[in-house]
Amino acid sequence: MTYTQTSWSLADLFPGFDSPDLEAAFDKVEEQVTSFEGVRGRLKSEMEAQQFLDVVRASEETARIVSKLYSFAGLSFAADTQDQAAQTLVGRIEQFAAEMRNRTLFFSLWWKDVDDQNAKRLMDAAGDYRYYLEEMRHFKPHTLSEAEEKIVNLKNVTGVSALNTLYDSITNRYVFKFEADGEIKELTESELQAYRYSSDPDQRARSYQEQFRVFGADGPILGQMYQAIARDWHNENLLLRKFAGPISARNLGNDIPDEAVNALLDVARQNINIFQRYFKLKAKFLGIEKLRRYDIYAPVAKAGKKFEFDAAAQMVFEAFDSFDPKIAELARRVFDQNHLDGEIRKGKTGGAFCWSVAPEMTPYVLLNYQGRARDAAVMAHELGHAIHSMLAGHHSAFTFQSSLPLAETASTFGEMMLTDKLLGEEADEAVRRDILFKQVDDAYATIMRQSYFAMFEKQAHEMIQKNASVDEISAAYFENLKEQFGDAVELGEEFKWEWVSIPHIYHTPFYVYAYAFGQLLVLSLYQQFKAEGNSFKPRYLKILSAGGSEAPARILSEAGIDIRSAKFWQGGFDVLEKLVSELEKLK
Repeated sequence: MTYTQTSWSLADLFPGFDSPDLEAAFDKVEEQVTSFEGVRGRLKSEMEAQQFLDVVRASEETARIVSKLYSFAGLSFAADTQDQAAQTLVGRIEQFAAEMRNRTLFFSLWWKDVDDQNAKRLMDAAGDYRYYLEEMRHFKPHTLSEAEEKIVNLKNVTGVSALNTLYDSITNRYVFKFEADGEIKELTESELQAYRYSSDPDQRARSYQEQFRVFGADGPILGQMYQAIARDWHNENLLLRKFAGPISARNLGNDIPDEAVNALLDVARQNINIFQRYFKLKAKFLGIEKLRRYDIYAPVAKAGKKFEFDAAAQMVFEAFDSFDPKIAELARRVFDQNHLDGEIRKGKTGGAFCWSVAPEMTPYVLLNYQGRARDAAVMAHELGHAIHSMLAGHHSAFTFQSSLPLAETASTFGEMMLTDKLLGEEADEAVRRDILFKQVDDAYATIMRQSYFAMFEKQAHEMIQKNASVDEISAAYFENLKEQFGDAVELGEEFKWEWVSIPHIYHTPFYVYAYAFGQLLVLSLYQQFKAEGNSFKPRYLKILSAGGSEAPARILSEAGIDIRSAKFWQGGFDVLEKLVSELEKLK
């Protein structure tokens, strides 16, 4: 079958904005929540396990429908952030979901208060729901009264959620002017960013300069949005919920100990010299005295090889098939069910993502595909996310999605499988060299860049509590970049505005370390795969099929990995150091 670059169909969710099925789903949730409210008086610590499980199953059924509603609204908005019907539906579902959460809030509050003995009895009988119930109880020290929790839920709809929708609407309507091929073009952000991988150094520089000219013009406003989001995070999580620090709230949500995250970030900082060495090496291969920040992702050879959309898809399938045919079959499902949007369109969300709706449903994948090897790698990455969800599809709606740190495992592993395929088949030494350099480029982008984003977030949240201005935050970000690059890279002043163009720090504070976590984990797993071959595969597939049904540390300990250990994280950097040393031997 030949695949073309089209938009997706959301018909598996709902036929359209005016669909009777859509309205019926709102009504069904309302009906189920009304019924659920009736169990409030029957909840007792000593209740029978079967009765308790019936309550949990009822909650899950409602969660599935709400997920479908939210996914339809969110995916419609991502496809066109300027679509008023999509914008309106996002607002409606967020308000509706908050109201429904408030009406069912009594269950989670009751569950956190159940004594340990009865809680263990009920969890032991809960099957696949066990970890979901266990994780809920972890939040007991940070839980407010029912009235306070209801206020927080409602406040978020018109507060932080509204700010994030506004941020997306503003930044995704930006038009970037860029001269190429003798004409001035109006580009989306994704189209503009393609030029930073150009073999033309002038195009690379102008791509970044135009991006930060546009973002910088709105920098004070976008910065104010970030300040408000950071203050909201502080007010809720530190003042009200009494977390030890801003990142601790994310860590508990990920069920990752603070010491594991601290170990990861500390080891990253200690190994910055590996990438600084690499940047000096890359400057030599590019024939320049010193790398500019514009040149970080520059190709070292003028390969310029293009991959048609279908050719890229088939290449990814073949790479996956060589590991396990089941993996390739799951990837094809995303295409065959028209759950992939690969077009470039104005108003469409930039970048790429995978969106999982429910355990039984094939996830949706958004790409902005432009035909480069890098785009094929992104395709493999996002399909890896989809495969991860589908392998965990036998779990409940509460336990099929992995925690954020493990969420990057299958995606990054998928990219490495594709890279191996490209290296195995490519005869042109210039192209092979470019692929090897791209591996380290991507490792920088995924590990060190994201680790330093996390360090910046920690600093920015602290500064905002001390009433730092947007300009002061920008100056701190610029100092963060200076530490990353040392004397290996020359920085343009406009990079002080880069932080306001990073959606993750707005939408999901402290998400970013998950990328570094996932990449370093995969480097370890991939070394095991290379050493063990087929005997490794069951262990890897077991990690993926666990989804979010167990604590990340427990899932990984079965693979012999201790995430609290600095030695484990150093092992990933040792792999990178070896790769850089090999590149230094190239002529």
